[in-house]
Amino acid sequence: MTKKTFGLALIVLGIVVLGVSLAADQLRLGAAAGVIGWKQWTGAAAGALLFLAGIWFSRKVVPPN
Repeated sequence: MTKKTFGLALIVLGIVVLGVSLAADQLRLGAAAGVIGWKQWTGAAAGALLFLAGIWFSRKVVPPN
């Protein structure tokens, strides 16, 4: 797996984790309907970090002149 492919996989995984975390109440996974709890915030933060790490890994590195 190349660095760019790994980065794209992290981007997709981050979006999925972020989306599921924030939509947990609508998916009937949340503890209290209508309230974003600490588990949802933690999942959203983890998804955002995965997304940002994916961008970091998938960026094209320009060699110095």
